[in-house]
Amino acid sequence: MKNILNRLINHEQLAKEEAREVLVNISQGTYNSSQIAAFMTVYMMRSISLEELEGFRDALLELCIKVPIENYNTIDLCGTGGDGKNTFNISTLASFVTAGAGVLVSKHGNYGVSSISGSSNVMETLGVKFSSDSNFLKRCLDEAGICVMHAPLFHPAMKNVGPIRKELGVKTFFNMLGPMVNPAFPKNQLVGVFSLELARMYGYLYQKGTKNFTVLHAMDGYDEISLTSPVKMISRNSEKILNASNFGLTEISQQEIYGGDTIEASAKIFEMILNGKGTEAQNNVVCANAAMAITTVEHSSIERSFEKAKDSLLSGKALKSLQTLQKLSNDHS
Repeated sequence: MKNILNRLINHEQLAKEEAREVLVNISQGTYNSSQIAAFMTVYMMRSISLEELEGFRDALLELCIKVPIENYNTIDLCGTGGDGKNTFNISTLASFVTAGAGVLVSKHGNYGVSSISGSSNVMETLGVKFSSDSNFLKRCLDEAGICVMHAPLFHPAMKNVGPIRKELGVKTFFNMLGPMVNPAFPKNQLVGVFSLELARMYGYLYQKGTKNFTVLHAMDGYDEISLTSPVKMISRNSEKILNASNFGLTEISQQEIYGGDTIEASAKIFEMILNGKGTEAQNNVVCANAAMAITTVEHSSIERSFEKAKDSLLSGKALKSLQTLQKLSNDHS
């Protein structure tokens, strides 16, 4: 590691295979926590290269516990986190709205590192059980239209990194990797990222594979459609700027999508929105993101997908999806 650190400090970049090897070594406990922290810190001070990102991703996919649900046509809705905006759990809510609209979701998530409440925090608070049992996950997909995969259960390689990330409390390159290393290998992906540079890297890496994808970055820094500014959208066949007007909406203020100061506050907002008691701005942001997920899978128009999302939320189908998941969690010992 000393040699690698010296090279990185001298602004050298790692080749894809070297990057892969470092992450494999981290997973095997080859390095101590100071070395791992130093390695992560380098990437807070300079941009990650495409080869490095690809190598890190390949290592995590190789080392993960795979979920055998390839017969299901699922999508993962996931943000990188690390945008520092502290919104409520928009992509997790949009996941339930998407499931309620009949599109299967395999949601990969974790506890918040740089935000107060990550998707796993809110799911756990609401009584959703984390399990790596593939039969349970399939039952969740069959009955609730969504299964939730808590990242640490599927990425044992990361057990040496988790405590260090928590202690650092800032975004690291692992934020960039989260959405790319879903252990169910979903055929579709809606991913929000915290910078335009990263959006382009994601787009490039996804173009090399077969996954059906949409990458989003709001121009004012959000890692999702925030409706507070135009959004850059990159998919396999197009690249464009989306505005609130594409969804038949008007822009909203940042304050309207704030997420509260505690995990409990986030969970309360989550429940209120699913119970049809969200503000118009909250509902619209959730449905806009769900609409992009539906469009990604069904290739339907944004307007039509937005109507489906709105119906899922306001008719209670999205809520039923959560309640079914809660019941299945309760029954699963």
